[in-house]
Amino acid sequence: MSRIGKAPIPLPAGVEFIYDNAVVTVKGPKGELTQRVPREMQVEVGDGVIEVKRPTDSGQHRSLHGLTRTLIANMVIGVTDGFEKRLEIVGVGYRASLKGDTLELLVGYSHPVLLEPPEHVTFETPQATVVVVKGIDKQVVGEVAAKVRSTRPPEPYKGKGIRYAGEYVQRKVGKRA
Repeated sequence: MSRIGKAPIPLPAGVEFIYDNAVVTVKGPKGELTQRVPREMQVEVGDGVIEVKRPTDSGQHRSLHGLTRTLIANMVIGVTDGFEKRLEIVGVGYRASLKGDTLELLVGYSHPVLLEPPEHVTFETPQATVVVVKGIDKQVVGEVAAKVRSTRPPEPYKGKGIRYAGEYVQRKVGKRA
């Protein structure tokens, strides 16, 4: 049995869970998410918990078991607490600001880079050198954060660029060596 797949998912109060024809819909205080799950997996809703079961012990079913359980758990967490990714901007004159909902990045180009957030995703800039991407869908939050980072990824010589909070950038010595 998969250790991830067999763990029950607690269903908090105020969260509505609907499983119909291999489509999972989760409604909560922060919004609503819908996801298709593999038909072979059996999703059972008990008193305050969701359990995912697999039909056989084949390799395909074992891998789908853990995946299905994790997708549903991420949906439940997303509609109750939400997800966030923090990015740090390092470099002289590099900064970020909000123009309405649009994120404006000044990261060494001749022009500011403007990024529009997709649906259910918001940007925050608590400081000029910190960007916070928040949303209810874990996958979309990660993709948007990766897109922000890709506008100016950290370079190895001076360490300038946009990086995830806590990310270590291996530095190179350069010509001196």
